[in-house]
Amino acid sequence: MARSTHPVTNQPPPLTGYDVYGTDRALTAAVERHLDPGLLDEARGELSALGRASGSAQVQEWGVQANEHPPRLRTHDRYGHRVDEVDFHPAWHRLLGKGVAAGLTAAWVRPGGHVRRAAAFLVWTQVEAGNLCPQSMTHAAVPALRTDPALAAEWEPRLTSMVYDRELRPARLKAGALFGMGMTEKQGGSDVRANTTSASPLAQDGTYELTGHKWFCSAPMSDGFLVLAQAPDGLTCFLVPRVLEDGSRNVFMLQRLKDKLGNRANASSEVEFDGTWARRVGEEGRGVRTIIDMVAATRLDCVLGAAGLMRQAVAQAVHHCTYREAFGAKLVDQPLMRNVLADLALESEAATTLALRLAAAYDDGGEQERALLRIAVPTAKYWVTKRCTPVVVEAAECLGGNGYVEESGLPRLVRESPLNSVWEGAGNVQALDVLRALQREPQALNAYLQEVGKSRGADHRLDGAIKDLLTELADLEGIEARARRVTERLALVLQGSLLVRFAPPEVADAFCASRLGGDGGSAFGTLPHTLDLGSVVERARPVN
Repeated sequence: MARSTHPVTNQPPPLTGYDVYGTDRALTAAVERHLDPGLLDEARGELSALGRASGSAQVQEWGVQANEHPPRLRTHDRYGHRVDEVDFHPAWHRLLGKGVAAGLTAAWVRPGGHVRRAAAFLVWTQVEAGNLCPQSMTHAAVPALRTDPALAAEWEPRLTSMVYDRELRPARLKAGALFGMGMTEKQGGSDVRANTTSASPLAQDGTYELTGHKWFCSAPMSDGFLVLAQAPDGLTCFLVPRVLEDGSRNVFMLQRLKDKLGNRANASSEVEFDGTWARRVGEEGRGVRTIIDMVAATRLDCVLGAAGLMRQAVAQAVHHCTYREAFGAKLVDQPLMRNVLADLALESEAATTLALRLAAAYDDGGEQERALLRIAVPTAKYWVTKRCTPVVVEAAECLGGNGYVEESGLPRLVRESPLNSVWEGAGNVQALDVLRALQREPQALNAYLQEVGKSRGADHRLDGAIKDLLTELADLEGIEARARRVTERLALVLQGSLLVRFAPPEVADAFCASRLGGDGGSAFGTLPHTLDLGSVVERARPVN
């Protein structure tokens, strides 16, 4: 029998057996604020069920397993036939199946679907972020397909299904389907107009043969892909099915899987097309216009994913400090640690509040809300995803050396944290997109100013920040070099206005003081000591 040299004390219990949704006060408040009252009971039940599953030890173990056993590429079978398949650990399929069943691909066909899905996305990210990639692309493919009513009628019921069918077979035989996308190439990256993949028309109208490559193609075991290629009249969007109608495999040659920093449970591949059958989506030469709504939807998912990672990191940090003692007191009760935790909690709540506001704009669908999304989505994508990494790293530091150990779960969050800033257009792409919206679409700026104007007069620091922002926007000299500065200010003012309207006074006060009023430092934990920091931390604590 093993002998023990000492009792184990002063270690916090695992953060398991709790409702990830129900204990997130900022998230639950946002859902109740934006969802029609007639949908609330049903939504609460669904989200709490998902939250309890997310907080269970079993589902958390699935997330660990999916990352400890990453996908493996099989280009050929034992006989030498090309198969181009990716093998996943069973935990991956369990996670993906549960996410699809929770409605993560069904927002377009459910009442209040975008708010409900956004909340579920934020919750499910906290279990394992990689499986959200195929679900995000599947969700985002719907508006692109709707440019072709016949394609939408054929594919939309499969993509919005709440059934996960992992088998590779003709889509007409499946109860549900997943989509991926392939836009970037080796030579172009975000400059998709530099793509060289060619599309040659076939005899049947609307069908083509593709030759070329894609440098990043995530979720290569999906049932279909939206890709960009050069048709005779220019860059065009195409649907590439993985399996053809007769049951044969389309030419979809997987060259290798990317060895990524994080997001390791999800397969990202390089793919070659060589006589690959494809169907045109939209008009020739309008590929970017066709796929732009898909890009906007995946950018919002980047905001949601970053918000989810921040929330889980802050929950782990507050939970640890609630139980851990040092120098005769709980860490959470020590003034300096409380300042750090409160600062992290502010960033997390601001991200969640902004993300759910944008989801609600999708549900509304009105002209004003669409205009707001045009400027607010790239703004939020730029800022929230950039704030994710420093938040997660600081949260890991709250656990001390324990946060640097894999078993804590924080290193996986740290590795995942830069992803949403890079994918779907990195920082400069977002900032320049904001500039285009400001310069070409005055209705977008008007919608933004009307939104933040709803908070005018409620906080003098917010009022001052709005005034400074207008001055910044009026100065066009060197505007491209100032694009990041302008986008950051747009994001902070929008977050501040939402918190002043909807968050508890102590949260709004601390945010406006530190983010808009200049009374805060460059590192976390530099909030004014006169604020009600204890209430901010308590609001962020996950109740066990």
